[in-house]
Amino acid sequence: MTVRFVRPVSRAAYFGRRLGFCAFLLFVVSAVAHRFGPLNEPDFVALVLCSATIAAASVPLSLLGLARLWSVGARGGVAAAHGLVFAAVPLAVVVMGTVSYLTLPPLYDISTDIADPPAFVFEPTADQRFLPQRPPMVTPTERRAQFAAYPRLTGRRYEGAVDRVYEGVQKALQSARIGIVKTEGLELVEPDILTRAAPRDEQAPVPDVAPVPLRRPELTLEPTIGTAGDVLLQGETRTLVLGLRFDIVIRLREDAETTSVDLRVVSRFGPHDLGLGAEIAQDFLDRLDTELLGITGG
Repeated sequence: MTVRFVRPVSRAAYFGRRLGFCAFLLFVVSAVAHRFGPLNEPDFVALVLCSATIAAASVPLSLLGLARLWSVGARGGVAAAHGLVFAAVPLAVVVMGTVSYLTLPPLYDISTDIADPPAFVFEPTADQRFLPQRPPMVTPTERRAQFAAYPRLTGRRYEGAVDRVYEGVQKALQSARIGIVKTEGLELVEPDILTRAAPRDEQAPVPDVAPVPLRRPELTLEPTIGTAGDVLLQGETRTLVLGLRFDIVIRLREDAETTSVDLRVVSRFGPHDLGLGAEIAQDFLDRLDTELLGITGG
């Protein structure tokens, strides 16, 4: 009489694979819709947390399937391995974000000049919805915490006129995928042809009849953003993979024979940028150093 061995089937392994695949699919669809579609950032964060929750539920089921395979040779080992792989993607994103949230200072506003941060040409606003509200202003204590966490994040000073440095800034902006949306003081780096004095032999003739003097009109000056003489470039960028939005302002200030460059990076959503603001600022400064190699001052 022949004895046939019938392998048991681990239903937990197959159920874990289904849950892991659902979590992976939800994460990928929400990431694509946020990066290239209309999904806003608060909803994207909620969907990522939801996918991580589903993935966390699939992990013990997949592990149970592997345990059943080891103990009694139950079917479902491959399905359990697939479930763990699917669940690893959303869980890894959430775990890395949680580690950054807990280990880095809770900052959403990063500046290379902690004493006098560059001012935005216009203040960017965004509906935070259900995300935790952040303080309206950055305190000196938070600026000191930024310096302690990112001591290498400092401004640059280059030997050269502001127009020469501006050319390097433009190239660095393009390579760093930062789009400029508003400028202030750009006339300082453009040739001022209209104000050149005309030659003496081409001066206008004196009229025969003198004009009647009128009352001098009152001057209404528009408010100046920042310090007079500063060149401000306000832009925005997104992280490469997840498409998280950041607002940026770059300040060029000419002083004697040198030009200083400072920038400010602000996360558009949430009270914590998870360290991404400092990475964006440092990446831009490194690109600017490469463009202006050889004219760096003290």
